[in-house]
Amino acid sequence: MRRVCLTLPTDRACAGTIGAVHQEAAWAAANFDVEVHLLVLDSSDPGTFAEHAAAVRAAPTVPNVVVHHLDEAAQRAFLREAIDRAEVLQPDLVLALMLPSRSSYGACTNRAFLIARALGCESVHRRDSDLRYQLLDGVPVHPVRHELASLGRRASEAAAGVDEIDLDPAYAHRPVSMVGASFVGELSVDIGEVERLDPEVYHDLVSLWAPADWSAEQKRDLVAESFRGAGSETFSGDRATLTVVDPMRVDMSNISFHQVQELVPLPPGTETIGSDYFLIHLVHDAGLPGVLHNRHIVNYYTPERRTDAGFAAYHVRLVKFFLSMLYFNDVYARMAAAGESLLDDQDRVRPDLIARFLRQSAELDRGENVQRLRSLDRSYRRLGGRYAAFADLLAVRGPRLLDEARRDIEDFALLTEVWGPLMRAAAVTSLDPRTSPAPGRQLERSRT
Repeated sequence: MRRVCLTLPTDRACAGTIGAVHQEAAWAAANFDVEVHLLVLDSSDPGTFAEHAAAVRAAPTVPNVVVHHLDEAAQRAFLREAIDRAEVLQPDLVLALMLPSRSSYGACTNRAFLIARALGCESVHRRDSDLRYQLLDGVPVHPVRHELASLGRRASEAAAGVDEIDLDPAYAHRPVSMVGASFVGELSVDIGEVERLDPEVYHDLVSLWAPADWSAEQKRDLVAESFRGAGSETFSGDRATLTVVDPMRVDMSNISFHQVQELVPLPPGTETIGSDYFLIHLVHDAGLPGVLHNRHIVNYYTPERRTDAGFAAYHVRLVKFFLSMLYFNDVYARMAAAGESLLDDQDRVRPDLIARFLRQSAELDRGENVQRLRSLDRSYRRLGGRYAAFADLLAVRGPRLLDEARRDIEDFALLTEVWGPLMRAAAVTSLDPRTSPAPGRQLERSRT
C-alpha cells in the first residue's frame, strides 16, 4: 500500500475546509489502495488553532487515513532536527527560509514536501484553505480521483486512464510528474474591483508580469487569460488529458506532484503571491508528462481581504509578485531554452542547473523593476481612494521591495542547493519520535 500526503496549509480560519478535505482523504482511501496522510500545517492564531483542532477531533476515524495537525512549534522542531541532520551551511538562514516570520506560499508548501518525505509519502497533493469543492448531484467532486489514478505511473501506463492523449510518444517512458486542474469562481488574484473601476488600469497592472520585450498583442492575450482559471465552467462529467501541462491551465490549490518536489523546492519568498508556481513551469519546460483534468475547485475570498489592513497587505504581495517576474521571466526563458537538458539520464530534473539559472538571474539590472514601480504608482493613483493611499505607502516602501525581490531569488537559489541534503535528512527524521500512528488514527500536535 503506497502512502500519499494530502496537505492543507493555512494561517486563517478554515474549520469547514478541514472537514471537506478530510472527506476527500476518506474518499481516496476507500477508492484506492493508499494510506492517506492528511497534513494540516497551521500557522493561525491560538484561538483559530483551537477551532481547527476541534474540527480535527470531530472528523470521523477512517481506515487508512492519518491526520497530522501541526502548529508552528511542531513544524519548527521537525525542521530544526532535519536541518541539523543535513549539516547544511547557514542552518539558521535555512530554517528562516523554511519557516519565515512572514507569510510565504512557497515556504508552507516546502514544509509539506519535507514532512511528506518523513512520513514515507511518494506524492504530495495540495489544497488551499479558501476553496470549496464543486458538486455533482449533491456529491463533492474530488480532484484526488485523477491524481491517484495517474501520478507516478509511466505515461504509457497512465494513458489507459485518461480520455485524451496529447503527448509526444517519445515521452511515453517518463513518469507522470504532475496532475492538476484549475478553479472556478472568483479571480485567483483579488483585483476584480480594479477591472470594474478602470479596465485600462487593469490591463496595465496585469501586463506587468509579462517580459518587458513582449509585444502589445502578447500582453493583451496574457491579460485576457490571467487569473481566470476555468472561468464559469461547471463540472458535468470527467475529462482528463495526458499531456505536457500548460502552466496557465492549473492552479496550486488543485495540484499534485510526484518526485519533482523532492528534487527542487518552491521559492521561499515572503509576502508574494504566486511564489508557489515554479514547479508547474519546471515540469512543463522539462517535458515531463502530466494529466490535466476538469475537477476544478471553487475559489472564493475570505473576509479579511476586505479590511483596510488586509487590502494593503494583499497589494504589497501583488507588487512583490510583479517585481519577482524580472527574475522568474529570465529563469523561465533559460528553462525553456534548456528543454530536455533539464533532465538527467534517469529523467529526473537537475537541481544544479536550476540553481545556476537562479544565480544568473539575480545578477540582472533592476532598472526594469524601477519602471514597474513607476507604472504601479501611476495606476494606483489613477484609481483613487484607498488605491491612491496605497500608492503613498508604495512610494515609501518601494526601494525596500526592490531589494527584497532580488534577495528572494538569491534565497531560492540557496534553498535549491541544499534541498537534496534536506530531503535525505527528512527521510530519516521522525515527525514525532513519541508517536507512530497506526492507519485510521488521528494524530494531533497541540501548540507548545
